[in-house]
Amino acid sequence: MFVPGVRPDRFAKALASGADGVLIDLEDSVAEEEKGIARDLTRIAWRNFTKEQRQRLVVRMNAPSSKHFVQDMVLAKELSISCVMIPKSESADQINGVAQALGDVAIIPLIESALGIDNIAEVAGASSVLRLALGNIDLQADLGMVCDAQDSELLPARFKMVVASRLAQLATPIDGITQSTDDVVQIADNAQRAKRIGFGGKLCIHPKQVEIVRNAFMPTEEEIDWAKRVIQADDDSHGGAIKLDGRMIDRPVVLLARRTLAIVSRYTP
Repeated sequence: MFVPGVRPDRFAKALASGADGVLIDLEDSVAEEEKGIARDLTRIAWRNFTKEQRQRLVVRMNAPSSKHFVQDMVLAKELSISCVMIPKSESADQINGVAQALGDVAIIPLIESALGIDNIAEVAGASSVLRLALGNIDLQADLGMVCDAQDSELLPARFKMVVASRLAQLATPIDGITQSTDDVVQIADNAQRAKRIGFGGKLCIHPKQVEIVRNAFMPTEEEIDWAKRVIQADDDSHGGAIKLDGRMIDRPVVLLARRTLAIVSRYTP
């Protein structure tokens, strides 16, 4: 979940929201004249974060082309930030430069331009990349699109991100934001669409979105029951091909079932 770097009063609330990660934003949510203030407030707040909290924090820096980028890099180096998001990621050179300068860091390239989509394979294969994320609003603007509520026009870009992530053996990509914070149906629909196409998470801009998104990505009771029965049938057959509910069960189906149960175990105490 994003939280503006100029609002340290919201950092703790964001960490308590249930979000897997909290992105302290130095970019879009911070006015040009407040960039330095955002860095200073982040520096002060960082001292009070626990080790566990720091592991869940990501800092979205300003774009590599921005005049603020070097100062953001200095901040990340000074605080030994473990994960950074790079907006307007468009080449492996950009990502490799950050990796070399910061050392032991995980990088989330934010894909939000035509050039980023065109070069997505090299971005995904760059040093220290943890997973890709989609900047859907900026991408729409860059491409001159006016998208429907489901962002149907961006499906090819999303598909390309999922394929690039798989080929680079990255974690599944993170989908972009839903601008509405009150339309529960739209937030859930957007998250479910992301899940269906192969994304593993979604960016949020408000605590009210977090639980809706979390529930959308969680397997349903029917999916969990199906996965358990697939695993049991596979065990009973000692790995041989079998039928379950009239469907052929082979290795890819078993792997899908195991992945479903792994998601459940991740969020079950």
